Amino acid sequence: MRYYLVAGEASGDLHGANLMKALKVQDPDAEFRFYGGDKMKAEGGVLKKHYAEMAFMGFTEVLLNLRTILKNMKACKADVLEYNPDALILIDFPGFNLKIAEFAKENGIRVCYYISPKVWAWNQKRVLKIKRIVDKLFCILPFEVDFYKDWGMDVDYVGNPLLDAIAQFNPDSSFKNTYGLNDKIIALLPGSRKQEIERLLPDMLSVTSRFPDYQFVVAAAPTFDESYYRQFISSENVTLVFERTYDLLNVATAAIVASGTATLETALFHVPQVVVYRGGTISVAIARMLVKIRFISLVNLIMDRKVVTELIQQDCNTQNIANELDLVVAGEGRQKMLTDYKELSSKMGTAGASERTAKLITSYLKGNHH
Repeated sequence: MRYYLVAGEASGDLHGANLMKALKVQDPDAEFRFYGGDKMKAEGGVLKKHYAEMAFMGFTEVLLNLRTILKNMKACKADVLEYNPDALILIDFPGFNLKIAEFAKENGIRVCYYISPKVWAWNQKRVLKIKRIVDKLFCILPFEVDFYKDWGMDVDYVGNPLLDAIAQFNPDSSFKNTYGLNDKIIALLPGSRKQEIERLLPDMLSVTSRFPDYQFVVAAAPTFDESYYRQFISSENVTLVFERTYDLLNVATAAIVASGTATLETALFHVPQVVVYRGGTISVAIARMLVKIRFISLVNLIMDRKVVTELIQQDCNTQNIANELDLVVAGEGRQKMLTDYKELSSKMGTAGASERTAKLITSYLKGNHH
């Protein structure tokens, strides 16, 4: 079979590559053509455009690059049509991919969507459009299945790729020695975007003096160097580690985490956490009007109740962070969260998202192949 994949950012390149690997097991003669990155390219096939030329973040950046985006979209549509694959596989990246899906559907190409757009968060009516233009939808969050069912759409929960990444992780037994760490560690995960780090890291670091027995360790992103992070750090008991987030979570007592995927990773490592978030005033005001959800952290969304405390905007301050951290470092709050995490893990299921998705796609195509 011939597969056309479209991924528009680094995470999509990773999930796309894993899916291609799994598809080759199911379909040894699989042929690929794709918009993606180096990881997908390493799996073979033809890379038509690299995501580095496609990923624009945020409202203003999108507006400034609208011509490029529309040009990319036009080129992608033409290429999909010319290749005429057995299946178009779209990975996340909804702003771009839903338009490609619509085009493919109009031209009689089967559309599989891996990693559902987060339509449950806002503008839920988009589901009606997805129902019309997507043949098979594969979700990586368990609650999405019920959400789509309420809209009359049958989708598959395939497990979450994070479970695969964690299953493949080999702890480094010398990690603590390398960084001179003891057994009392608080991990700080301020995210990987400049804006996020600058808004959140100072707040996270502001509680260090209240926990003198603990070492604070910042999970640093490879995009920045040590001096960039050092400008925020004044205290002695703060260590930086680059690209070692899983090793850090593996040994941490507790964590302060920027809202995002990391909240789920932290929970799957069974590290009690406090979730923090600060957005631009205007973005947050708009989001509060549009967003349809009670929580921002994936942990609470999946459990559909408050498991971890979310400190948002002005609630994200030294006093609150210190109080909440106190509750999860020791005592009852900690035990309760660890018990909740066990339930979360069983809800999430087991590793193997790529394999399950590849099996579902190939059996769907065989059933539908004329």
